[in-house]
Parts: sequence; structure tokens; C-alpha cells
Amino acid sequence: MISDTIAAIATSTAGVGAISIIRISGDDAFLIANNIFKGVNLLTQKSHTIHYGHIVDKKNDLMLDEVLVMLMRGPRSFTAEDVVEINCHGGTFVTKKILELILASGARHAHAGEFSKRAFLNGRVDLSEAEAIMDVIEAKSTHSLELALSGLDGRVRHLIEKLRASILNIVATIEVNIDYPEYDDVTVMTNDILKPQLTHVYEEMEKLLQTAHTGQLLKNGIKTAIIGRPNVGKSSLLNKLIREDKAIVTDIAGTTRDTVEAYVNIGGLTLNLIDTAGIRETTDVVEAIGVEKSKKLIEEAQLILLVLNANEPLSEEDLTLLTLTESKNRLILLNKSDLSSKIDTTVIPDYIHTSMIEETGIDTLESNIKTLFEINDIRTDETFISNARHIAKLEESKTAILNALTSLEFDTFLDMVELDIKAAWEILGEIIGLSAPDSLIDELFTKFCLGK
Repeated sequence: MISDTIAAIATSTAGVGAISIIRISGDDAFLIANNIFKGVNLLTQKSHTIHYGHIVDKKNDLMLDEVLVMLMRGPRSFTAEDVVEINCHGGTFVTKKILELILASGARHAHAGEFSKRAFLNGRVDLSEAEAIMDVIEAKSTHSLELALSGLDGRVRHLIEKLRASILNIVATIEVNIDYPEYDDVTVMTNDILKPQLTHVYEEMEKLLQTAHTGQLLKNGIKTAIIGRPNVGKSSLLNKLIREDKAIVTDIAGTTRDTVEAYVNIGGLTLNLIDTAGIRETTDVVEAIGVEKSKKLIEEAQLILLVLNANEPLSEEDLTLLTLTESKNRLILLNKSDLSSKIDTTVIPDYIHTSMIEETGIDTLESNIKTLFEINDIRTDETFISNARHIAKLEESKTAILNALTSLEFDTFLDMVELDIKAAWEILGEIIGLSAPDSLIDELFTKFCLGK
């Protein structure tokens, strides 16, 4: 039973903005707001209305700000409780003073994610929809936003509910066979009938998991390392891709001594770009650390952009990098193609000519990235499972179905096979919060920001 009233700043506290919003949720939300509001009597106003007035510290006879107050009576609110949102000016000091006044008037400061947790506990959203809220906030591209919204509007839940319904139908038939074998109008659940039904469920899970990799790329972006020896144009490439001068560019080898990170959006896909220190032998201690980090990033990156200087013959460092990256997803760029070519291309499998001076090759690079990761023809109406927890639970449930199918091959008793099938059903329920333990619920919502 949730009985206390919580409050928190719902907008960013990182800096000053035009407007800040303080959210209050709980049984006493209207009463607390009314006690500090100078204007109409909020207790007598209709739900989903906005009222102009002032926030006043009545104890000290001090007016804090001119505000608009939005009223939402439960269950027609985000938390399904009575909710008040105070829209004040966006100064950090005034926002915090209003929050302090609300807390002094009887509200408790909300924990991280507590508003969303209450929405879940009150049945306003399921667990997958609650997690999608943070995905919307953290979205960095068109596709990642579309994925988040598909979770928010319940499409992930519908997929999981459809799978659970198929499994539950199988379990129900097994139960009737076990408990009421004398019924003539009940389908006798033999292996020949059960196996195709379980196989169909297994195949549906496989389809979802096959698209999960794409879903994760769209949601999280592609960790991309720009690799090459010093002064081949790595930092210039980073700057061209992000359309700003983030990395320092000079003719001096070893300018980039540490990694420089940035995000770039390519056709709705996010690249998490890392411009690495040029890889070479060096006696400079700081640069050497950067070189070691660059080598480690080659192992961790999902995509390698290997930059070579087309105006110079291949060096030992170039050949080493070609070998180090040959098993990775990589695109090779022959940069400085505006100059005369001196590089031996016969030992380079595939490459793209680029020139940061003439700004050529960038469109080809972006197109090749989309082709490499097979994201050219993504259907925006398709629902992808992209949450790592959901994928893990789906894998776990699929394993339980596979165990049931294996048991059928050995003619195991039906009630023993049923245990694995029920386990698969329960595990799927954890995705949408129907059978998730309290400890999991608490952990998930602590990852949310305050005010959500």
C-alpha cells in the first residue's frame, strides 16, 4: 500500500532553463500544493486543468515565484495517483526553494525512478513500458526513439503476451489430460500433438532473438573506433562525421594522445565514435598510454574505421593494423586521395577513397556502414526486442522450451515435461513484470533519473 506523497524536480537540473517542473504525487498532492499556492482553491478545481498564481512561503510571508499549476486526479495520471505539476521559472535556486517548501509541507523527496515505479505498481504501465520511458529519454537517433516508443505503447508487451498465451494453452490442455483423462471431448495430448505446438513457440522466440541484435544496434548505437598510425587524418575524419571541430587537427604526429569520443547520427543509426591515438612505437609516456588504449579498443569495438594515408607507401604500422583488424567489422579508408597516390592497393581487400580537404567519400562511408550492419531496409513498423534484460529472459525461456522438446524425444512423463513449459511461461512473465521479484523491481527503477 502506497500511502505517502512524494515530490521531485522533473526537469533537468544541469543548468538554467526557461521553465522548471516540480512534480508531486500521492494522496496529499492537492492539499500540499494548495497550502503553498496563492490563487484559486486547488482542492475544488477539476482534474486536468491549469491555474495561474504564486508559490508563497506563508510561514515567512515570502512569495517565491509566479507559476502555473497543473492538476491531474488519479487514476488519470502518470502514476495513477493524484498528481500536481508546478511550472515555475527555470532558475536553479528558485526551483530548489519551491521543492524545499513542498517537502516542508509534508511530502517526501522521491527516490530515483519512484514516479515510474508507482506507475508500474499501480498498474498504469507494465515493466517493459516503464523501462521504455528511460529509453525514450536516452534515445540518440530516430530509430532508437522509434524502438523506445514501440515499447512505450505496449508493442513489446503484446509480443510477450502472445507467446505466453500460446504456452498457457498448451499447459491447460496438459493439465486437463492429467487431471481429467476420462473426458471424451478433450484432445489427448500426445507427443505427436505437443511437439509441433512447442516447436512453433520455439521458432517464434528464435525470430525475435534473431532481430534482437539489430534492435540493440539501433538502441545503443555502434561502438566505432577510428584506427590508424599518426597523422593519417583520423581526427579530421571524426570532425567531418560530427560536423564540428571536436578533435585537434595538426600536421604534428602524435597530436591525439588519448581517445576523443563523440556521437554521430547516420540515417537514424548512432555511431559511438572514438578517435584513438595514432598507433606507433613511441618513447613519450603519455602517448604510449594512448597507444595501448587504442589497441584495446580494437578488441572492444563493433566497427573499425581503419584510416590509411594514400599519399604514402604502406608502413610496418599500417600492415600490423591490417592484420590486427582483419577479423573485425571494418571499413578501410584511403585518406588524402586529393594528393598523388603512393599506396600499394593490391594488399588491401576493399577500401573507400576519402579526402578530408575536398570532403569526398563521407557519403560512401555512411552508406557502407549501413550495408555492413544490414540496416538499409529496416521496417519502422517492426517491433524489435532491444533491452538486454528482455533478451536474456527470452533466451532463458527458449532454453526451457528446448528442454521440454528434448524430454519429449525421450518419452518423458507428461507432468515432467510440463514443468519446463511452465518455467518458460513464468520467465516470459518477468519481462513485463508479472512474476518479477521485488528485488529486481527495486534495482531496475533505481537506474531511472529523479523526477521519473
